[in-house]
Amino acid sequence: MIKILAINGSYRNDGITDQTIEALSQAIKSAGAEVEVILLREYPIEFCLNCRACTQQPGAAPGECVLHDGMQDLIDKIERADGYILAAPTNFGSVTAIFKRFLERLAVYAYWPWDMNGPQYRKAQAPRKNALLVSSCAAPGIMGRWLFGTDKQLKTTAKTIGAEVVGSLFTGMIAKEQHPKLSDGVLAKIKALAGKLV
Repeated sequence: MIKILAINGSYRNDGITDQTIEALSQAIKSAGAEVEVILLREYPIEFCLNCRACTQQPGAAPGECVLHDGMQDLIDKIERADGYILAAPTNFGSVTAIFKRFLERLAVYAYWPWDMNGPQYRKAQAPRKNALLVSSCAAPGIMGRWLFGTDKQLKTTAKTIGAEVVGSLFTGMIAKEQHPKLSDGVLAKIKALAGKLV
């Protein structure tokens, strides 16, 4: 059975990001795949120390971090998954701080010995897995995608773990209500996107 890992970087319970992940999960399960959702707000991940110890070992496998928290378990889940949903709302023009903390800990996917100017992606030559990107913002969706850094950071996350982006959903105009709900149009897009992932 196809296994999809959804990594949700939202702070808000039952906000637009949670609702989108739930709707995508249901559509993907209906298509016969398995979905596991990780809520980063509940996940024990420390800040990256930028020591680069994890980047020194060669090879395609992720490096070993000096921190012993929940990140190794999450890396194992990433490695076992067949596809991904990478989600974070836009906060101050970027992914949330908890998603950025997760992204920085993906340094284990880089090979960067001290004598090299820049890192190499460990998964650059691996068969690509599929990824969907999910975000939202107060601006109209298309403007949010262009004006803010969220879309770029989600794409960087996908590239780092060896995934190809096959679709994205950037829901805009979500700040006018305290408890916004997904529109019928967004729900229709979700069904179409689920088919691209499975």
